[in-house]
Amino acid sequence: MARKRTLSLLLVLAVMVVAGTGSWFAGSAIQSPAEVAARTAPPSPSPILVPVEERVLSADVITRGTARYGLPQTVALIPSALKPDLGRITTLPARNTQVKEGDVLLTTSGRPLFVLVGETPAYRDLVPGAIGPDVRQLERALVRLGFNPGRADGTYDERTSEAVSEWYNAEGWQPFGATADQLANIRALEGELAAAENAHLAAQESITTAAAAVGAAVAEMNANVSAAAANVKALQVTRDLLWSDWAPDQDRAVADKNLEAAKVAETSATTTGQAAIRAAQEARLAAEREAEAAAERVEQITADLVIARRDAGVKVPIDEFIFLPALPVRVEQLEMAIGDTIGGPVLKVTNNQLAIDSSLPLDEAKLVQPGMAVAIDEPDLGIKATGVVSQVAENPGTNGVDGFHIYFETLVDETTTSLEGFSLRLTIPVQSTSDAVLVVPISALSLSADGSSRLQVDRDGELEYLTVEPGLSADGFVAVTPVEGELTTGQLVVIGFEQQ
Repeated sequence: MARKRTLSLLLVLAVMVVAGTGSWFAGSAIQSPAEVAARTAPPSPSPILVPVEERVLSADVITRGTARYGLPQTVALIPSALKPDLGRITTLPARNTQVKEGDVLLTTSGRPLFVLVGETPAYRDLVPGAIGPDVRQLERALVRLGFNPGRADGTYDERTSEAVSEWYNAEGWQPFGATADQLANIRALEGELAAAENAHLAAQESITTAAAAVGAAVAEMNANVSAAAANVKALQVTRDLLWSDWAPDQDRAVADKNLEAAKVAETSATTTGQAAIRAAQEARLAAEREAEAAAERVEQITADLVIARRDAGVKVPIDEFIFLPALPVRVEQLEMAIGDTIGGPVLKVTNNQLAIDSSLPLDEAKLVQPGMAVAIDEPDLGIKATGVVSQVAENPGTNGVDGFHIYFETLVDETTTSLEGFSLRLTIPVQSTSDAVLVVPISALSLSADGSSRLQVDRDGELEYLTVEPGLSADGFVAVTPVEGELTTGQLVVIGFEQQ
């Protein structure tokens, strides 16, 4: 019984302890509204201050592009009509080979392919007698190479041929001259000309002989007619004397008969003489015609010989020269291999001007114009260069870019860094303050109730608002000009507040 009372007392004490402890905890958790407000109020914010700077601001367009060499051109060879067989490639240059005017770019069947400057592409064999702008280009190239073709008049004459021969010989190549058939034709024409000249001389002599024969026939006729006339006159006198006297009729008849015969002889002498003269004159005319024909034959053969000798002169076959608008160039890519038969593209060349192909979104493209400076770099590769925008396409979707971009090209300023084939970053300043101006972070600007822009400026620990005129913004900064008051480099302005 006593034990039960002891347990009951202990239980009551435990309950009292627990209840007391709970009351203490409850009392400690209860706070007044003032205490709660004081405990939860935020700390006073501190301004974040930065100094006003002076710098040049530039708004940039940034994109990427791939570098290449400019003005790609294909070199194609046309078989020459002067050669009986198609040539085969016998030597080719290595990629990146530099080629200047007068260099031999490659060889076909052991013959050279010279490179010359000219806007008009080579399209035919250049031979003596040819006329045209391509001939004038050849003549001007010969002058630049140190050979004198005479006046650069666009006519491939004998002096041009001589200059071409000197050029080939100076470069260690045999000039392309006459073929065996051409030389045989020249020899045959020379033989025909000699025979024609002899025939002409013989005809000239025949004319002289015939002219002399005409003169002799005239003289002979005159002598015969004169003699016959004298005989007629004498017989006329005899006959008249007989008729004036009482001569026998028989004598008168004989005198009449003799006079009549003399008159017939006189007439015959005239007729015969005139026939002889006509025959001599016809012989002279025949000789003159023969001489004229011989002269024409000499003239024709002479003209043929001139042409044959001209055609046999030094020529420049179409597969031994090319014209390119500008030199030097570099070999970009080979299209044929040694041993291939010529006809069509052989290789590609470019100039030595590095260019970068790139594109811009439509909204940025309108900001970029030819002539703008370009900063070129690739930080990971340590590449830095400069350039200038050379062209901007008028329409989207050209030069391999999609319809939402505009192509533009940048020409790279001279650099020793190899850029070909690299993807590079292009930075184009499209707007600039030119000179250093006062700038603050864009976050320092705020709008006043009237819509003007303002800064909070720290003046000896006190914050004051200063109305400013904002200018160009770039790279997180904005140019500012005080409307009233002063703003100097290094002065602190508020860009925000932070809690303590």
